[in-house]
Amino acid sequence: MITFEEATVIVAGEAKLLSVESVNLAGCNGRVLANDVFSDTDMPPFNKSAVDGFACRRQDIEKQLHIVETIAAGQVPLIEIGVDECSRIMTGAMLPKGADTVLMVEHTGMAGPDHIRFAGNVSATNICFLAEDIHKGDKVLSAGTRIRPQHIAVLASVGCFAPKVYAKPVVGIISTGNELVEPDAKVPEGKIRNSNAWQLLAQAQEAGCEARYFGIAEDTPESTLEKIDLAEVECDIIILTGGVSMGDYDYVPGVITEAGFKTLFQSIAVQPGKPSVFAVKDNKYLFGLPGNPVSSFVQFELLVKTLINKITGCTDPPVIVRLPLGKDYTRRRTDRKSFLPVKIILNEVFPLEYHGSAHIHAYVEADGIIAVNIGETEIKKGTLADVRQL
Repeated sequence: MITFEEATVIVAGEAKLLSVESVNLAGCNGRVLANDVFSDTDMPPFNKSAVDGFACRRQDIEKQLHIVETIAAGQVPLIEIGVDECSRIMTGAMLPKGADTVLMVEHTGMAGPDHIRFAGNVSATNICFLAEDIHKGDKVLSAGTRIRPQHIAVLASVGCFAPKVYAKPVVGIISTGNELVEPDAKVPEGKIRNSNAWQLLAQAQEAGCEARYFGIAEDTPESTLEKIDLAEVECDIIILTGGVSMGDYDYVPGVITEAGFKTLFQSIAVQPGKPSVFAVKDNKYLFGLPGNPVSSFVQFELLVKTLINKITGCTDPPVIVRLPLGKDYTRRRTDRKSFLPVKIILNEVFPLEYHGSAHIHAYVEADGIIAVNIGETEIKKGTLADVRQL
């Protein structure tokens, strides 16, 4: 049995980057940038008005100003502003030459045909200046960034319509166990619904992967091996749930070896998820996760995501906030690192009622998880805890 930290290092160390491809903006949300992106233009590309109003010379704002032109967004001004002159200008429109201030329309009043007066006390410049946000050639996004909608806006603004991104990992999900039936089936006596596969499919999709389901393997080596062989053809990562403990029907570790995978660990000093398996074969990766839903959920978040991020070049760290515990927490067994579901209430962290690795309902209200280290029996109220957000 190895520590959780050792397991993480092993998983990360085996990761090999996937191939790179160009994907247009409509399909790159959630993908990971494979190279840095630089701006091909200054932003703003010209001095522009930040408001609807009147562009003028600041030294003239106490005077009556003659309107010489109306400038719409996208229009190039035709007239340079002179003494006691102004141009009516719309938000985002190019500032005319000679102007250094834009008076907000609500701070002006008409003073006759084609004339206005400033009716305010003090005016800001109300100008977005050339290149005040970005200069041409500046790096706007770094390789390793997982693309989100705000990144897509930046890519579009610099003309990067088909960024280079890492290939989307394909994750295959296999459930094992004769006790399982699918959620749409009636549940005979002695059976349970298969929740793990559907949970893992959703987690894989949320992590930016293409997820495929290969069904339930029977509790025989032959059925399990057949499913692994099928998944290996199509997938980068294979995840099996169930059959990794020490019972008479737990064939998975042996079948993994028979399928040609090299097992790097199969027991972690962690709760939940002690009997977790990690194996490799060429550029394929296989996780054998416990059948209890909390175990599979937590170890996907911690270990499988570590691999996904590594093979896609993602450098975004997990979102962790440090907050004080809202009540005392104690436990009896301290031989394993424990991960607990918690809820954040008014900037304090409260461990949720949790009955063990089958109690997935505890995670419905969870905002995140906290770790309790080996040898640690209690955490006092007020102690700062690192909350890994879910």
